[in-house]
Amino acid sequence: MTDIFPELTKYYMNYMQDILVPGSALEASSEEEVRLSLFRCDPATRHNHVWLYQASIQHQHQQITHFSNHSRLFFSRDLVCISDLHSTLVSQHRTFKSRPASEKRSQYRSVEMTNLEGLLFRGPTGGDVTGGLDQIRDAVLSHGIPSNSDGMSDLRIYVWLVLLNVPPLRTDGYLDLVRQGASPAYTKIRNDTFRTLTTDPLFRRRVTENSLTRVLNAIAWKLHDAHEARVNGWMSPPTLPVPKHMDGNPEHMFPSPGSTAARTRGSMTGTEGSDAGDSTHVGYVQGMNVLAAPFLYAARSEAEAFAAFDRFINHEVPGYVRGSMEGVHKGLSLVDKILAIVDPKLAAYLSSKGLEARIYGFASVLTLCACTPPLPEVLQLWDFYFAFGPHMNLFCIVAQLVLIRDQIMSSPSPNQILRSFPPLHAANIKAYAINFVRKIPADLYEQILSHAK
Repeated sequence: MTDIFPELTKYYMNYMQDILVPGSALEASSEEEVRLSLFRCDPATRHNHVWLYQASIQHQHQQITHFSNHSRLFFSRDLVCISDLHSTLVSQHRTFKSRPASEKRSQYRSVEMTNLEGLLFRGPTGGDVTGGLDQIRDAVLSHGIPSNSDGMSDLRIYVWLVLLNVPPLRTDGYLDLVRQGASPAYTKIRNDTFRTLTTDPLFRRRVTENSLTRVLNAIAWKLHDAHEARVNGWMSPPTLPVPKHMDGNPEHMFPSPGSTAARTRGSMTGTEGSDAGDSTHVGYVQGMNVLAAPFLYAARSEAEAFAAFDRFINHEVPGYVRGSMEGVHKGLSLVDKILAIVDPKLAAYLSSKGLEARIYGFASVLTLCACTPPLPEVLQLWDFYFAFGPHMNLFCIVAQLVLIRDQIMSSPSPNQILRSFPPLHAANIKAYAINFVRKIPADLYEQILSHAK
């Protein structure tokens, strides 16, 4: 395959020179920044996930968001209890650690290739999309997505795109939004981006503020234009006609060769910065900067990050970004209810101190724990969320509380402890969270599933 980087970089730079004011935050700092932030991967690897895009869209595959219909059944039927799963994984890990380094590398590569790379490169066996998705979920749960100590992975963004069922997006679709310049939410965005994960050197080294600003501004434009279209009864936004490749028609998304269509991590203590005057308006709200950060860190391009983030907030957690943030407030109430079931004593103690989840958990619910370091552990939690549903974040927040219950119970002022959660340990948090799922009554579980919609 020919090297398309120079041509794409030149193409993008021409766009930026034509549409952006020199020196503005939306301006690309240099050609090198564009190369690094937009086209950082081998073009050959960018199409690993196309098979599942095609199959999932053309077959109208229903992504599993109802954990109780599949994954919850999986845990209760195939595993006697979470302790069995945890013991098995711990045993495997200990055995693995005791082996020679050469054997570890061989096994690591084998697991990686068999469970994820093989699926992404070759596609599901016999074209069984549902089975392929189940294999990906099983790989995420059992082995995780292979990554280095910084949380970087060649596979992660593609696994996320597949699990989120993100339609393909031509780069032009993203560039059209960037070309519109500053959105109505631009001032709010600029007030947030400079303080996004400022204490995380990994994030600051990989993702520039300009890159984050461009993605958030593009999202704000798309949300704003979609809202204007709904209010005025237009078929498509006035400033952004729906491209054929995004209209849901497989022929447009996959044209045939002969066709014509060939902490301070962020300040989020309430609804400040939201469009609270319109409770039905999905738009930019304070905290979306932190929610977008892991997508940019994991993605190989801004366009990839934009596509995944756009799909996520519009289809998985729209209730989190509506003006009133009703989904976040529902989530906080549900955290209290989950805690009362899985650890009544801890729940009662916190209640006696006036510490409801709305006091200490707003940022953790809104950002799916992206506000708590370290970032590599956040990415592992997000792998889990995208595999089995973002609602699992509520269980993971409760798990963090239970993991420090002794510290909380022995403190006369637990609010001091809960001002900043301890560093994440994804493996322990997931083990507790999965165990909690089995204890939740069906009616409450339905509320948990739908709270962010």
